[in-house]
Amino acid sequence: MALSEIMRLLAVALTLAASLTPVGPLGELTGLAVQRVQVGDLVAAAKFGTTQPIDDPVREQQVLDTVRAKAVELELDPENAARFFRAQIEANKIVQRGLYARWTAHPEEVPQHRPDLATEVRPVLDRLTTGILAELKDTEGLRRPTLRCGIQAAVAERSAVVLHRLDRLHGDALAEAMRTVCS
Repeated sequence: MALSEIMRLLAVALTLAASLTPVGPLGELTGLAVQRVQVGDLVAAAKFGTTQPIDDPVREQQVLDTVRAKAVELELDPENAARFFRAQIEANKIVQRGLYARWTAHPEEVPQHRPDLATEVRPVLDRLTTGILAELKDTEGLRRPTLRCGIQAAVAERSAVVLHRLDRLHGDALAEAMRTVCS
C-alpha cells in the first residue's frame, strides 16, 4: 500500500473518529466484534481466581450450535457463521489470558466486582450474537476472499482500533476476531 493511500486512510479514520462506528461497509460488523472483544474483560473478571477455566469446550460447542441454528434461520451458511464465531471465541480467550497474566503480575489491578456470567455477561454476549449474525447477513455479498474485502476489513479494523482506543491486547484480539471475515 502506497504511503499516500495510507495517509488518506488515516485522515479518513481520524475524521470519522467522532462516530462510534468503524469505517466502511464492514464497520458495523467490526464494531460489534470490538464490543465482543471488550466483553472479554467481563468474562475474565468473572472467572479470574475461580475454578472456571478459560477454555470451556462444552460451552463453546453450545454457542457454535446456537449460531449454526440461527444462521440457518437467516439463510446464512451455518459453517461460515460458525467459523466467524469460533474466531470470536478465540479472540475472547486472548483477552482473558492477557488479563490473567496482567492481574497475576499486578494483583492491585484485579477488578473489585466479579460479574455473574449467567445473569450479567451471557445476556450481553447473546445480544451481540444476534447483532453479529444480522451483520453477517447484511455483508454476505462483500465477505468473500477478495482483495476488496481484505481492504475493507483492514480499514474497518484499523479505524476501530483508533476509534475505540484499543490497547495492544484488545487490538490483537480484534485481529483474531476479524481473521475469517473474508472467507
